[in-house]
Amino acid sequence: MLTAARWDIEGEIPDRPKLIAIVAPHTSNWDFVLGIAAVCALGLSVRFLGKHTLFRPPLGWLMRWFGGTPVIREAPQGAVAQAVSVIQSEPAVVLGIAPAGTRTAETPWRSGFYHIAHAAKVPILPVAFDGARRAIRLFAPLETSGDYEADLTRLMALYEGIRGVRY
Repeated sequence: MLTAARWDIEGEIPDRPKLIAIVAPHTSNWDFVLGIAAVCALGLSVRFLGKHTLFRPPLGWLMRWFGGTPVIREAPQGAVAQAVSVIQSEPAVVLGIAPAGTRTAETPWRSGFYHIAHAAKVPILPVAFDGARRAIRLFAPLETSGDYEADLTRLMALYEGIRGVRY
């Protein structure tokens, strides 16, 4: 599917049993389709967090089948604890999160992904949906230092100049 759509995957999945994959920029509903295609192409089993309303009928079962876990954004502390619990309960897991939490390029990132990674002692795998290059780019993983601002600056630098998907 990625080949037919003229998309490439650049980079590699690190040999780590547990990762938090942050996917940005999240600008289109097509991001989900590209993400599922990439997961299949890479042979991964990925879990993801999604807005609880995505898990309502008639397609809620499908979102869960794809590996989704619903979260209520108004209770962010609960979402962090829930995600850490998912990571700790499985021997190997890749948890995918859109750090902006919404489909607009200008939205500032929420800090939940960082708190999840730090609390679970799991590295962050930065992933970019680069619409201009038609590439899903996998960057080197980042181990959290506990200094959110410093680590966020390093992460944001990776995404500089990347334009999201527009269909």
